[in-house]
Amino acid sequence: MKLSVENIGKQYGEGTWGIRDVSLDFEDGIHGLLGPNGAGKSTLMGILSTVVTPTTGTAYWNGTDIVESPEVVRSVLGYLPQEFGVYPDLTLEEFLEYVAALRGLDSETASARIDEMITLTNLVDVRKRKLKTFSGGMKQRVGIAQALLNDPDLLIVDEPTVGLDPEERVRLRSALSNTATDRIVLLSTHIVPDVEATANKLAILEDGRLVTHSAVEQLIERVSGRVYECLVSQSEVTDLREHYQVCSTVQRSDGVKVRLIGETPPTDAAECVPATLEDAYLDAVDHPTEV
Repeated sequence: MKLSVENIGKQYGEGTWGIRDVSLDFEDGIHGLLGPNGAGKSTLMGILSTVVTPTTGTAYWNGTDIVESPEVVRSVLGYLPQEFGVYPDLTLEEFLEYVAALRGLDSETASARIDEMITLTNLVDVRKRKLKTFSGGMKQRVGIAQALLNDPDLLIVDEPTVGLDPEERVRLRSALSNTATDRIVLLSTHIVPDVEATANKLAILEDGRLVTHSAVEQLIERVSGRVYECLVSQSEVTDLREHYQVCSTVQRSDGVKVRLIGETPPTDAAECVPATLEDAYLDAVDHPTEV
């Protein structure tokens, strides 16, 4: 299976582009789509799910143009949009039966898939409860269950962990990871740890343009040996920001602990520390021409 994007652009108004000149290739596995709010992630997801028509360029599913023939993707697609709604007075089981009917699953297949998805998303104990009693995290897991109900070859999930507590985020990431075999999964988010915990490759968008598309390990390797931590006074932090890419600051009783990226140590006492994906992401966005 292969999903290819060629010079995709979407213009919303005169001079206003959601994304522009984006080209990507996706194969089996989980692909993270990372970027700040407004970077163009949801626009790209909308185009790939055939909900949004691009202004320029096109995309191909196994060689077939999905703009001209959207049914080739729709027949193999599982989609969890950023805003996912449910019917509150239906139980979980009733809701999934309804979705299965919409997707044309026969009763035997639907019953088996519903049982499998409820187990996968750890919702067995609440299958008879009405959806209006579910927490936000539980509803997001319902979203994953409905997206996977037809055993799709292409799974697209847009910001699935926004607003969830840490425990629910871990559960949802686990459910996604358990579905990645023999399918393409596109995970759009602005939360770096969600990508680091699940994705094989990462595409970074900034201001509607592609910054890089690389394996997670390769991105981290690019900043390896250039990440430092040091303890400085509050007055020194401003000066460090002018000369280094500051990743984080933590207030302590004896000063400010700063994590930063640079070609040279910021102080004699600075310690070179292992790089993380968050370091690599900040460096890529700050220096897009270097990646």
